[in-house]
Amino acid sequence: MSTLISIAIILVCILLILIVLVQNSKGGGLASSFSSSNQVMGVRKTADFLEKATWSLAGALLVLSLLSAAYNKPAEGSSTNKTESATRKVGENAGGAAAPVPANTTTLPDTTK
Repeated sequence: MSTLISIAIILVCILLILIVLVQNSKGGGLASSFSSSNQVMGVRKTADFLEKATWSLAGALLVLSLLSAAYNKPAEGSSTNKTESATRKVGENAGGAAAPVPANTTTLPDTTK
């Protein structure tokens, strides 16, 4: 399922890139090439379509990203954490336990008095 979501995210991203590249911020782009008056889709309708397509694809990308994050959520209570760093594991093991004290140590008398 995660593979299917990832493929859908990649397709939406490619389409979004193409739609944004077709647009021009100053009114040019694909919309400016339909300047004749006998076109079925005029300049304004093309610009509206491109804007709606951009917003729709951006929304789809958001939803797919949230689905991907929810689907790949690790199960609660799982004992293995693959993203935990090795230095953290070493630090917890070394810092968590105190050094062992030898059992038969003699204490020296206090000579400071």
